[in-house]
Amino acid sequence: MEDAPKPRRVPSSFQDSGGIKDPKTELRRDEEMHRFDSETSLETKAVCSQSKLKGLELTTPLVPSISVASTFSINKVDEYMECLRDGYIYSRLANHSCDSAAHAINSLEGGVGTLVFSSGMGAIATTLLALLKTGDHVIAPDSAYSGTYAMMKSVLPNYGIEVTFVKACDIEEYKKAIKPNTKIFYGETPCNPCLAVLDLKAFADVAKTVPLAISVVDSTFGSPCVQRPLEFGVDISINSCTKYIGGHSDIVAGSMSTRDEEILFGVGEFLRQTGNCLSPFDAFLLLRGVRTLPLRMEKHSQNGLKIAQYLEQHSKISKVYYPGLPSHPQHEVAKKQMSAFGGMVVFEVADGLQAAKTLVEALIT
Repeated sequence: MEDAPKPRRVPSSFQDSGGIKDPKTELRRDEEMHRFDSETSLETKAVCSQSKLKGLELTTPLVPSISVASTFSINKVDEYMECLRDGYIYSRLANHSCDSAAHAINSLEGGVGTLVFSSGMGAIATTLLALLKTGDHVIAPDSAYSGTYAMMKSVLPNYGIEVTFVKACDIEEYKKAIKPNTKIFYGETPCNPCLAVLDLKAFADVAKTVPLAISVVDSTFGSPCVQRPLEFGVDISINSCTKYIGGHSDIVAGSMSTRDEEILFGVGEFLRQTGNCLSPFDAFLLLRGVRTLPLRMEKHSQNGLKIAQYLEQHSKISKVYYPGLPSHPQHEVAKKQMSAFGGMVVFEVADGLQAAKTLVEALIT
């Protein structure tokens, strides 16, 4: 005679859905990572209790979790150096959320690696200070992002670094400015504020004529979905991720991508020592921005071209600057190195400053 079923305290319809299940074998149990015993205090458990992450060998999250830990424990003291190189010890040195965002950006840029920073200027400043020393010379455009220009003009000279400003995107002017101590060729494209376009291949080729010189391009107004400076031989591509790559006006971040392992290592070490790192929360949002960047850049570029074409025909607009227009002085260069022309449009109002103010304020309200 079979034993009578054991009475259940929970309605069977819940635990038998999909077939009869035995809690002894089917119950999902948490595993404590620490070795507590009967003498372990309540206070210690409150501070230290941690559930082991399940199923790492079975599944992978589609979206990396936000890694907010500042500090990580190690299993063996002898593995400390290995953790520094390939693991996580302290989030100023390395953090998985930041690594995830950097990896995604690098997959678009096509470099050997990418670093992420707390801002676009953080990326620029950290890169320049890591690569320059007293007595070095920089060639930079006279028309550039205001923060970049201020650093070149006021900060670098304080460290005994010489800066020569040349007409933006003029390759011949870069050639004329070369000195025996030239170390950095710095450019922007499209260039802030009037969207001049730098010939990336010609720029990289000029830098290669100077032994040990490094070419750096701020590609923010393009983004890696529209142009990839590294493909044209440029050593470093910088983006203010606050703009296109982040894309939602809710983070401040920057990135530096390079095709040179020595540069990646040197700037990376300087970043870790100076602490100009991105927060895990912002890194999470930055990765979200990367996921939609191709679609957004396609629409930005479509809208930008339509607006530029409309403004060029408008009687109250005297001049339009947009790389996608045939009237742009570097339109042919832009077509050669850009897959689309982005969403930045610059124009001049025919009736002067007051008319321009009226227009801008009308758009704001």
